[in-house]
Amino acid sequence: MSSSKALVLTAPRTLAFEESAFAPLGSEEVRIRTLFSGISAGTELTQYRGTNPFMHRRFDEAQRLFVDAEVPSWDWPVRNLGYEESGEIIEVGSGIADLKVGQRLFGTWNHKTHHVATAEYARDRLLPEGADPRIGIFSHIGAVALNGVHDAQIRIGDTIAVFGLGVPGQIVVQAARASGARVIAIDPDAARRDIALRHGAHLAIEPAGAAEEIKRLTGGRGADACIEVSGAPPALGEAIRAAAYNARVVAMGFFQGAIPGLKLGEEFHHNRIQLICSQISGVAPDASYRWSKPRLWRSAIELQHDGTLDLIPLITHRAPFADAPKLFDQLDQGAPGMLQAMLEFGA
Repeated sequence: MSSSKALVLTAPRTLAFEESAFAPLGSEEVRIRTLFSGISAGTELTQYRGTNPFMHRRFDEAQRLFVDAEVPSWDWPVRNLGYEESGEIIEVGSGIADLKVGQRLFGTWNHKTHHVATAEYARDRLLPEGADPRIGIFSHIGAVALNGVHDAQIRIGDTIAVFGLGVPGQIVVQAARASGARVIAIDPDAARRDIALRHGAHLAIEPAGAAEEIKRLTGGRGADACIEVSGAPPALGEAIRAAAYNARVVAMGFFQGAIPGLKLGEEFHHNRIQLICSQISGVAPDASYRWSKPRLWRSAIELQHDGTLDLIPLITHRAPFADAPKLFDQLDQGAPGMLQAMLEFGA
């Protein structure tokens, strides 16, 4: 093969493939063949549906403000779909002595068959020897979850309530358990609650009446921290209600548009709740001298490889790259039982 194929979004819910010929490899570059690519149900679906704020407004980096603009930050066609890849080196530049064909790595290079990276990029993202390459698709979403756990400032023995049991919520459950917390998982989907119970949650309950149940289970105190991962406004409201006095509520979900119905004059105000946003563009500020995004990526891989996190069972749906539009449609429609969707690129 001497060309690469990439998935692009040409309009909301409209996908196409773009093909390009291989460019000559630089002396300090490697060519990677993609093995697997995960599709996220958060950021990527906001792109697919055309609701992501970057597609309607421009983000002013200097002011860190979204501002009105004729051309948004992400114009059409959108070419940055996909941020959870694993692959294999198939060609090495003439100036590289320490990397070889066949080595496997993880990273972010979008949904496409091939990628050219610098040697430095590849060295920092090599998978452990003998590792299942599928763990590579959890490097970024795993980092997102670990970042949220760090933002919750968990102490051993804490009661942690996790609202939303999609892929990042399931990873948060496992990581919070591994941090020594007693974990209560909340989701309306019984199958997702069962998965959480099999992989780390001490208890799983439905959202209706969750705050009252968590107060009862903690002798009236409430959760030491609540982590909201669904991006659903009612879940954020219930997380605020379920938190102990002056406790943290970490908002990891990607909320779309305005949020009606939040009653901030009730528990939020009277219980002095600390509402913390967790977003992977920045690590927990108090840990920023020690932690970085690359360390989070690497940790998400190593914690899987040593068995602390067991994420492969979260892969519920897979499809060949050629069927990517069908898999996106299934994710968009909320196919029953779907957690992690994964594209396979074959030999």
